[in-house]
Parts: sequence; C-alpha cells; structure tokens
Amino acid sequence: MMKSELFLDVRYYETDQMGIVHHSNYVRYFECGRTDMLKKVGLPIERIEEAGVMLPVVSVECRYKTPAVLGDTLRIVTSVDEVPRARLVIRNEVYNPSDQLVCEGSVTLGFIDSNTRRPVRCPEMLVKIFEEHINN
Repeated sequence: MMKSELFLDVRYYETDQMGIVHHSNYVRYFECGRTDMLKKVGLPIERIEEAGVMLPVVSVECRYKTPAVLGDTLRIVTSVDEVPRARLVIRNEVYNPSDQLVCEGSVTLGFIDSNTRRPVRCPEMLVKIFEEHINN
C-alpha cells in the first residue's frame, strides 16, 4: 500500500454560518491529499502531464461521519492499494484533531492522452513508481 498524510487547517471560507465545513470542501481536501502524495513519490502532476497524460476524475465517493469545524487542523490520509493499469483508485480518510473520522471516500482517475483526449493505459513510468511504493 502507498500511503501519505497531510495536515490542513480549516479556513473560514470553507465553512457555513455555523462554522461547519461545507460538504463540497471534502472533495477538495481529497485533491490536496492526492496532489501531496504524488509529489512525495516523485510524481508531481506537472511531470505526469509533461509525459503527455492527463488524469481526469471518473468518479468520487464520500461518506460523511462527523462534521469538521472552523479551527480544526485536519489530517488527510491518502492511499493507493493497487498498481494502476486503466484507472487509479485513491482512497481518502479525513480526521479531526481528536482523531475522529470526519469522512472517508475515494476518487477514481482515468488516463487520457493529452493530445487526442482518448483513454490510454497507465504509462509505464507511472506503473514502475507505483509498483516500487506499493510493493515495498
């Protein structure tokens, strides 16, 4: 399994009038965790795109458990269980400062050629990096 953690402060604009994080922001937290994890393993999104591949979001799933609130520092746990071939499934868990699970979910990404915008398999350079981190 490939796993990464990122800490983010809840910002005022992410909350409603009651100081509770609006549900739509959790997908953004997932993206922050995903971007951070890819960067940590040497695959910043810019490098992937320079290789001629784009990663469109195919689906998002999010299950809410308890609200995050203004002032929380959230722990975003991001993981990948399988080496991608045709799609990349990234799992996310968000915890509050009391280590309570705030939400969990996943984002599925596809691979498309940057020029043709047609689906492609995961590029071999990406497969190798994922294999290295998942199998160790």
